[in-house]
This record gives sequence, structure tokens and C-alpha cells, in this order.
Amino acid sequence: MENFEKLLETGLIFHGHKCPAMPMGLKAGLAAMKMLGVERAQDKELSVIAETGKGHAAGCFLDGIMTATGCTYGKSNIEKLYYNKLAFTLIDNATGRSVRVSIKADFLEKALSSTFVQKRKAGVPPQDIDPEITDPLVNKIIGLDEAMFLDIGPVTNREVKKGKGIFEAKRCDACGELTFVNKLRLDLDGQVVCIQCAGYDA
Repeated sequence: MENFEKLLETGLIFHGHKCPAMPMGLKAGLAAMKMLGVERAQDKELSVIAETGKGHAAGCFLDGIMTATGCTYGKSNIEKLYYNKLAFTLIDNATGRSVRVSIKADFLEKALSSTFVQKRKAGVPPQDIDPEITDPLVNKIIGLDEAMFLDIGPVTNREVKKGKGIFEAKRCDACGELTFVNKLRLDLDGQVVCIQCAGYDA
């Protein structure tokens, strides 16, 4: 519980506001890790394939998953499929074992009819919603048994593609910005340029 409290505090700071969806993602991420028997990623030990998108309610779910699992865009061990679902797959990169977790449909339908979501629909920023509305919802999520709101799939095996990071960079002959070599291109004049200066990405 102490570890959860620390992660929740970190998640709230990282996320920027208090809402029910971030703690949902936090608990979902922890449940997936428990199912696989893994610890939070320090580097690229884990990967997340998120089915969330953008512009839909409760996208904050993904920030909770990142906080729990340590899978981040900076480490390139997370990708988003833009399915607009509150679901994700967690992968143990060492073994290829994976598990898919989603929010139960009945639970999410009720959550989307909450006063908090109605305020959001009306254009109220989440940080401006009365804590008397937000806090009970957040506390409910924190106290809920995972089986009450999560569908946790079976552990399956998948092939994990392992690649090495790119550590070599060179200056673009056109703009002069340092660019990692996998994104440098040869232009028609024989200059080595970044894809922005090349005007194509092939």
C-alpha cells in the first residue's frame, strides 16, 4: 500500500490534475504487472501497447499505466494504437509473456455518466471541478478491488523484437542540427541531411 501511495502521488504530479481515470490506469498497470510477476521497468524490461487514442474521455488512463509500469515514450517502450478503448497489453520483453487488461464495459458506462464527466462535457477543465465531486470518485477507484472494474486476460506468449539503440549522430549538412544516423538521408546533391531538410521519409 505504501508503494501504491507513492506511485499515486507521482502519478498526480506527472498527470497534472486529479481525476478518476489516472488512478484507474495506475491500478490497471499494477494488476498487469502482478499477473506477469514483473517489477516496474527501469529501462526497457517491459513494453505497453495502449489501445487509447486522443480526444476521447478518460484518456488520462494512459498516464496511470505509464506511472505504474515505467513504460514511457522517452524510453520508446510504449506505443498507442488509437483504438479509443481503455485497454492495453503489457509485455515482459525478457520472456515474451504478455497480458491484456481492459476496463469492464458496465463499469466504464457508469463512470461516463458521472457528474465529473458531465462537467467535462460542459467544458469545465478537470482541475476546476469541485473536489467534492472529484475526490469521492478517485477514492472509490483507489479502494476498489481490481476484479470489480478490470477484465484481465490470460497470460500469452508473443515474439519480442529486440533491437539496439542508436548512439551515433551527425550534423545535418543543411540545417546543422545533430541527428541520429538512422534518420539521415542523402539528398540529390549528395549532402547528408535530416528527413525534414530532405523533404521525404523513406
